[in-house]
Parts: sequence; structure tokens; C-alpha cells
Amino acid sequence: MDKFKIDSHKLIYHVSRVHKWLQGENIYPIYIEIGLISSCNHRCIFCAFDFLKYRPDILNKSFLKRFILEAAEKDVKAILYSGEGEPLLYKDAADVIAFTKRANIDVALSTNGVLFDKKEAAKSLQYLSWLRVSLNAGTKENYSIIHNTKSKDFGIVLNNLQEAVKIRDKNKYACTIGIQFLLIPQNYKEVKILAKILSNIGADYLVIKPYSEHPLSINKIGPKFKYANLFYLEEELRKYSKNNFQIIFRRRTMDKLEEEKPYRHCLGLPFATHITAKGDIYPCNAFIGRRDFAFGNIHKEKFGEIWEGKRRKRIMKVIYNKWDVENCRKSCRLDEINRYLWELKNPGSHINFI
Repeated sequence: MDKFKIDSHKLIYHVSRVHKWLQGENIYPIYIEIGLISSCNHRCIFCAFDFLKYRPDILNKSFLKRFILEAAEKDVKAILYSGEGEPLLYKDAADVIAFTKRANIDVALSTNGVLFDKKEAAKSLQYLSWLRVSLNAGTKENYSIIHNTKSKDFGIVLNNLQEAVKIRDKNKYACTIGIQFLLIPQNYKEVKILAKILSNIGADYLVIKPYSEHPLSINKIGPKFKYANLFYLEEELRKYSKNNFQIIFRRRTMDKLEEEKPYRHCLGLPFATHITAKGDIYPCNAFIGRRDFAFGNIHKEKFGEIWEGKRRKRIMKVIYNKWDVENCRKSCRLDEINRYLWELKNPGSHINFI
């Protein structure tokens, strides 16, 4: 059982916000993903944002802090620092993480882990709800190919994870420490190797997820293969779940890659949004780089002015009426939320016979 609900959604815990949305109110997002910096120390072969060319865009800290305080006033519940690049290349990442939590917003970090050393862990772990490290190979040789970096980074990441667990446990911090493995043709034979290594480190989970191509990506992972042919891995990986370490095999997400979406519109966009390292607010990461879909910029306007402004309303209307959801990523982050909201909006027969 996936106790973290990674392969599901958590909108069922936000009934009041969903109710306001059903009543037609202009709600503010529950969750926001923010890119602190667009440059990266890796060039992963599966990178969704390679089309942005890893420009050295950096989010202005003063404007970001102003945004965080306003987001807290608007009842934003959580912020993930991830985005187009490696967030720990942002020199004030630890300060921003602490500031976010002190503003009463839950905060998380998604990173390749190379820069999350003992010093960084000591500064950030106490504020993080969760840390997720992208680690997509079981050997240093294959890691260097897939992440397009030095092979020594593999050992650095594993050591950083081990030290983070020690610091977390020693100080009894609540931070969940997880690892994400993107299952692709180049690495599926090594997932059990990595699972064995991680089972002895003390992390909380290893999640195995399928590749979902960004519409604008330059690099393509091919040739495509059927994830159904790899379902045997789910059972073989079970033996590595031990001592509170959980293997989460995202089989449901893999299944959905072969399905048509059961909804015609993206209804989940009001509940989440994405801010790039340039400060632009987009409906979601599928629209990043398409300036005609940018709601506004936090370097130039306040959050409330953007979210309640005419431009955002016009863009949302265009997306709802003209955007084909089949042009989006397969099984995107909002997919489960969309399925839930679509059913709420379009109930079947006999719903009172509970």
C-alpha cells in the first residue's frame, strides 16, 4: 500500500476548497511548484525542460519572499521547490525553504541530490515535509550516462542520502526522505540493484514511475516499450521493502499511459500552479515557455493581482474551451485530480444509493 498516496491524489482532504470551486468561486491554489533557478549541474537524457536550454534565469529572492507571504495569506498550503533546473544551485535555497515554512506553508524539495551535503541537510531538513532525490540508475557507470554527468556523482548522492537520514533521525525531524527512479529502457535492469542499496540506507521509500514525455522536449526516450512487460518487477521488488523502507511501484500510472483520458477538460488547474525561475506563473509545467499562456510575473505584479486578473481569466477560458487534453503529458500530475473532479461534475446514475 502506498501510504504517501504518490500514485493517487489528496484533494479529498480539501473539501472546503473543492466545495468553493464547485460553487463557481475563484479559488487560490492549494499547491505551487516553484523553479528557483533554470540552470542545472546534470543533463539527464529524460529531462522534460531541455527545450529551455538551461538558461541562467534566477528568481529574485526579495520578490519571492513577498510572494510567499501573500501566498500564505491566500491559504496556499504547500510549495515544492523543483522546477526547470537544480534548485540547490540557488545560493539562498536553504534560506527560502526556512522562510516558507515559517510563513506557515508546508515545503518540499526535489533535487538530484549532488549538492544536498551534510551542511545543506543540517540547514534544511528541519523545515522540509519531504525530500525527494532523483536517482535513475543502479551503477555509477550507467548513472553517468543517464544523468549525463561524472560517475563519481553516484557515490556522492548515496553518501548524501545516508548523511541526511542520520541527521534526520538524530534530531527527530519529521522530513520524509524518498528516492525517485524513472523507469526507462536504459535502466530497468538496474532497479533491483538500486533497491538493494537503498534498503540499507534508511530512506523511507523508492518510487518507480514511468516516463511521460513533455510535449516540447527535445530528447526523446525511445524506442517506446510496453510497461506491462515490466510488471513482473513489482513482485520482485517487494523483498526490498523492510524496516520502514517502502517500494512504491506506480503500476496504476503505467496502466494509464495506454488509456484515453476519461475527462475532456483539465479541471484541476485552479488547485495548483507553476512558477518559473523567470518569475512567470503558468497553469502547469506543460505550458512553460509558451508566453501566451503565462498568467503574469511575480517580479512585476502581486500574486492576487495576477490570480484575479483579466489575463488569467482569459487564458483559463481558452484552455477550458479550446485546449485538447490529449495534447498534454500522459498521466500528468493533475490526472488523478482531473478524474476525481470530472466525476464530481458529471455524476452517474443512482448516486444516492450509497
